[in-house]
Amino acid sequence: MSDEQSRITTLEETVAYQAKTIEELSDQIAEQWKVIEQTRHKLDRLTERFLTLEEQSLDAPGIAKPPHY
Repeated sequence: MSDEQSRITTLEETVAYQAKTIEELSDQIAEQWKVIEQTRHKLDRLTERFLTLEEQSLDAPGIAKPPHY
């Protein structure tokens, strides 16, 4: 094998390795994005729930001493 052919083979191997790495990273990013979206959705639901509970607590009557005190 000539030196030139060897260099081309090395370059092809490098490109193939980089393409595989890019694909793996892309898959990981897509998976992380799903987790981020799920977490964001849960946070939105918890925020809504907290605000609802907070509004309900504001409507509750205040704590007063019983009349015999």
